[in-house]
Amino acid sequence: METGSPHDTGTADAQGTPRPATADVPAPDAGTEPDAGTEPVWRALPPGLLTMRRLLLVVWLGLLTLATALVPGLLAGPAWGAFAVLPLALLLWGWVMLERNWRSWRYAERADDLLISRGVLWHEETVVPYGRMQLVEVTSGPVERHFGLASVQLHTAAAATDATIPGLDPGEAERLRDRLTELGEARSAGL
Repeated sequence: METGSPHDTGTADAQGTPRPATADVPAPDAGTEPDAGTEPVWRALPPGLLTMRRLLLVVWLGLLTLATALVPGLLAGPAWGAFAVLPLALLLWGWVMLERNWRSWRYAERADDLLISRGVLWHEETVVPYGRMQLVEVTSGPVERHFGLASVQLHTAAAATDATIPGLDPGEAERLRDRLTELGEARSAGL
């Protein structure tokens, strides 16, 4: 069970294994690189992503709950309107699961690669070497823009290792794009 917020030290994953602290640390200077021999500094996603996803959950499942209560209730009788409890239960379960998913996302910049970690039941950690990056994009749809969020999409030489970091602040997304592009160009020139 995870304890504390992603900004606390001493968090644990679903199996109780201690995880490195995820902290909102200042962005590294453009001229400095993390040391290869040290533990990576993990960065958590901003809480705006959780807020956006929960709002979308409430809108869609709230509408489904209302439709499930009204349509059967009006057509077949009020007892059938009780089926509205099902999407409502799904909404409550989704509310908790969205937070667990949000807490599981983190990323770290190392000297030679970028680490992206995510997943609650199926934990997945992606390592993207800077020298393999071909394209780094910052995208932001209308809902993301409304919440002041952007995503970083990484395209590599192998399609299977393409990776995304969702829900970043636009300034951090642009900083990360510029830094990854610079490091990717420097590493690929050295190959």
